[in-house]
Amino acid sequence: MPIERMDIFGNANIGIYCFSNEEVALIPMGVPDAKRRILSETLGVKACSINICGSRLNGVLVAANSNGIAVPHTIGEEELAILRAHFPRVEVIRSKRTALGNLILVNDEGAVVDPRLPSGLLRTLSRLFGVEVRRGRISGLPYVGALAVATNSGVLAHPSISEEERRLIEDSLKVPVGTGTVNFGIGFVKAGLLANTKGAVVGSATTGPELMGISRALGVG
Repeated sequence: MPIERMDIFGNANIGIYCFSNEEVALIPMGVPDAKRRILSETLGVKACSINICGSRLNGVLVAANSNGIAVPHTIGEEELAILRAHFPRVEVIRSKRTALGNLILVNDEGAVVDPRLPSGLLRTLSRLFGVEVRRGRISGLPYVGALAVATNSGVLAHPSISEEERRLIEDSLKVPVGTGTVNFGIGFVKAGLLANTKGAVVGSATTGPELMGISRALGVG
């Protein structure tokens, strides 16, 4: 299971721009074909060119597992049509909080979300993803989707995650939680990492020791 280094638009924060689950990668329009192929081949997924809500920040705006994808209410109809061709279910989230990728940590076994999200939204997400959804934090912060990356094999989380926070995530997502950084010391690991059970793509500034931590946590490389 390979790991590749890459930048997007000259930026090592590839996880801000792109999203991937086990089947599809959402890549902003304008990314060269060569990089699209690397993403597709490394992660073993179909590459879909799309801008979510007219923005290149796909990784910030969506959250998904194999059962469905959550998107902000600002999404366009043409974008919805594209997503419906790639995901079993698409749920438009009616919330003032649109950075769903930063607020939701999910795999095919469970989800942990920003504790500020209302109970009604947790029920919606539970139906969409087909898993139990629990509130949690990482390093005392609510941005669980930005501070960790989850696959069906493991989780890579911010190094200062507490033991209580780690236990909650492991119990919810049913996978072990490792810690590490990306892009030469960045603890907001989602910003520099795309991963699934088949491979990983990391930001171009990610160091050798960081690659080792990613490999241990997620079982890739």
